[in-house]
Amino acid sequence: MKISDLTITLWEWPDIPVIRYTKTISSSATHSTVMGLVHIVADDGTDGYSFLGSALGSGENDAELIVQRLKPMLIGEDPLARERIWQNLMRRTRGTMIRAIGAIDVALWDLGGRAAGIPVHKLIGSYRNSVPAYASSIVFDTPEEYAEEAMYMKSLGWTAYKIHPPAIPELDIKVCEAVRRAVGDDFRVMLDSTWSYDYPAALRVGKVVEELNYYWYEDPLIEDDIYNYVKLKQQLRIPIMATEFPNAGPTSYAPWITSQATDYLRGDVAIKGGITSCLKTAHLAEAFHMNYEVHHGGNSLNNVANLHLIMAIKNCEYFEVLLPDEAQKHGLVEEIEIDENGLVHAFNKPGLGAEIDFDMIKKQQIRVVS
Repeated sequence: MKISDLTITLWEWPDIPVIRYTKTISSSATHSTVMGLVHIVADDGTDGYSFLGSALGSGENDAELIVQRLKPMLIGEDPLARERIWQNLMRRTRGTMIRAIGAIDVALWDLGGRAAGIPVHKLIGSYRNSVPAYASSIVFDTPEEYAEEAMYMKSLGWTAYKIHPPAIPELDIKVCEAVRRAVGDDFRVMLDSTWSYDYPAALRVGKVVEELNYYWYEDPLIEDDIYNYVKLKQQLRIPIMATEFPNAGPTSYAPWITSQATDYLRGDVAIKGGITSCLKTAHLAEAFHMNYEVHHGGNSLNNVANLHLIMAIKNCEYFEVLLPDEAQKHGLVEEIEIDENGLVHAFNKPGLGAEIDFDMIKKQQIRVVS
C-alpha cells in the first residue's frame, strides 16, 4: 500500500458567535472562518480524513503549506508507517509546521483504522470505553454569570466545570469564590488562568483556589516561565497544570519534568503534532506517574481524535468540552455528546468512526487545494 494522493477541500464556516477564552485570544463579533478537509488516499482506495482550522483560526494557510511542502514527502510512502512518516516530517521541518503535521498524522490514523477495520483507539490498544467530561467556560464579565452557568451544567449531570476567568486577579478570585458557593463543596471545579499572571498574582490566586478545594490550577504563568512555575509549585498544594503551549513535540516536555515545574502535562492532536506525538507524551508522563490531560482539539474531528487517544491511555482523567456548542461543533453529522452521567463514549466504527458532513462541506466549498 502506498500513498497516492492528498487533497484539502476548503469550506466556509459562517455565523460563528462571539467567543473569548483568554485575555488576548477572542473574536470581537459574529464572524466566519475557513476550514479544511484533509483527504489522504492510498493506491488501493483506502483513505483517511482530518480537519484543519477552528472557530478562532482559519485552516487555509496550513492547507497551502501541507500541499506545497509536505505532500511531496508523502506520495509513495506506506500510509501505515505512521512513525516513520511522523519522524521524517518533524526532522525535515524542524517542528515548525506542527499543526500541519498533526493534521496529516490524524488522517493517517483514520486511514490505518479503516484499513484494519477497527476504531483508532483499538488500533492503539484500548484502555476504556468512556470517560467523564468537563464543561469549559468562555470569559464572562461578572462572577454571577460564571456561577449561573456552573449550576446549570451541574443540573444537567456534568461532573466538573472549568473557569476561564477575566484575567484580573482580584476579580478572578471573586469568580472562583462565587462558583464554589454556587455548586457546593462536592462538585469539581478547575481554574484555567490562560497564562495571564506574574508570579505574585499567580501565588495570590493559587492560595485562594487551593483553599476553595479546586481540582487543578491551569496555566497561571506564561508558557515559557519554567523558573517561576518551579517556585509556584513549591508554594502550593493544588495540582498545577502547564505545557499546553508552545506548539511543539514530545521533547519540549523534558525540562518541565526534570525541573519539577508542573504536576500534569497537557496537549492535544492539533498543536502537539497528532495522535502519534500525543501518545509519546502520554507514555512519558505515565513513566513519571503524571497525568497527561488532553486539551480541546479546536475542531470537531480533532476532538474525536482526542477522544480515541484518551480511550487508549490510562493517565487522562477528563475530556474537555469548550462552550458554547455553536462555536465548537461543526462539520460532523453526529457530534460527541455527553450522557446523563456526564460521560462521553468511544467511537467504535473503523478509523476515527465519525460521519463527516460531506453535503454541508460541498455546499460551503470554497476550493480544493491539491
